[in-house]
Amino acid sequence: MTANTQDYVKWFRHSSPYINSHRGKTFVLMLPGEALSHDNFYNIVHDIALLSSLGVRLVLVHGARPHIDARLAQQGSVSGFHRNLRITDFEHLSSIVQAIGEARVSVEAALSTGLPNSPMHGARMQVVSGNFVAAMPHGVLDGVDLQHTGKVRRVNTQSLHRALDSGAIALLSPLGYSATGEVFNLSFTDVATQTAIALKADKLLAYIDRDGIVDAEGNLVRQLALGECKRFLEREGEHINPDWQQAINACYLACLQGVPRSQLISYATDGALLTELFTRDGLGTMIYSGRYEQLRTATIDDVGGILELIAPLEQDGILVRRSRELLETEINLFNVLEKDGTIIACAALYPYGDTAELACVATHPDYRKGGRAAMLLQDLEALARRQGIARLFVLTTQTAHWFIEQGFVPGELKDLPSDRQSLYNYQRNSKIFIKALS
Repeated sequence: MTANTQDYVKWFRHSSPYINSHRGKTFVLMLPGEALSHDNFYNIVHDIALLSSLGVRLVLVHGARPHIDARLAQQGSVSGFHRNLRITDFEHLSSIVQAIGEARVSVEAALSTGLPNSPMHGARMQVVSGNFVAAMPHGVLDGVDLQHTGKVRRVNTQSLHRALDSGAIALLSPLGYSATGEVFNLSFTDVATQTAIALKADKLLAYIDRDGIVDAEGNLVRQLALGECKRFLEREGEHINPDWQQAINACYLACLQGVPRSQLISYATDGALLTELFTRDGLGTMIYSGRYEQLRTATIDDVGGILELIAPLEQDGILVRRSRELLETEINLFNVLEKDGTIIACAALYPYGDTAELACVATHPDYRKGGRAAMLLQDLEALARRQGIARLFVLTTQTAHWFIEQGFVPGELKDLPSDRQSLYNYQRNSKIFIKALS
């Protein structure tokens, strides 16, 4: 077996948990018109086909700005903009509708291909379009009449769910219809955002022309809590590319209204969608809702809450007893999950050179079976990697199966750092498990 083959097998195995996690979930994909003519467009289509074949329910919302600009240019016309919204007058409405229709047909055609020796061979995807979006006029903003430019009034979720339940991909264009039969030109970001909210989608994936948000040093920001995203928009919103600002704002609004996660990914990078969804580190920026539960480093004020949380587990012999004094000295090693001022989960990371011990993993009984312990573990694994830690180990008496499910494998006493070996409690006879972080 060649090294490339081994790498592929390893990646495929490691993607299995993500495949299982995403199956049956609803994702809304927001694809700007610029992406439809990009060299990477057909790779995106292939990735969408793969997601569909893996049982992900997909709604694809496309833009059409370049198509509209080209159609108007052919007529020697130019439309104005206000607040980054095209002013759609009656004279241009027919041309704009035709341009959007051309964009929709190009996407539909790409999703319908099935040539031999191509990733689409045998896909036979069904694509459903229709009047899923009811619209209303934007009206007059700052004294400017946007005329036939509209905004989403309602999303027909029942029809969308029927389409998705049938295994079809729902394709939504930036057009909406009023009860009076009027047609409105919509922002595709508004359509995608409101659709994700109305469907209670699991993710909104927004394509832009870069991998995601970068910090002052040019490094990719891999995740932002909702509050952090809001502060970023307030601080940088007026200074960044309007398309990026629109996409980030769509992700923020979707999460604010109940979508758990939104992700910014590049339409110019081959495989960005699959890398973001099926690898640990991803290739974009994730924005997540932290309105009710906040994952953070513990402070001295959390000592009482942690003691209350772990006391029952100490009484049952699941955790080693910790005094308040000891916990106060080690509090900087703990991470906690807080909800409405209450500590509902905790875990600690004790470093030993390039190895670290995961300890005191606890979840409040009312919040178990919700994946919170696994979320804490992922957070601590990311922290350990940033600290240059190559592997984790854990000692447990009653939760061996859970750690095995999280990727730990059985170990022996000799596998522990020498300093930790000397502290091993033979009376507790804890089982040892190890997880490599490579």
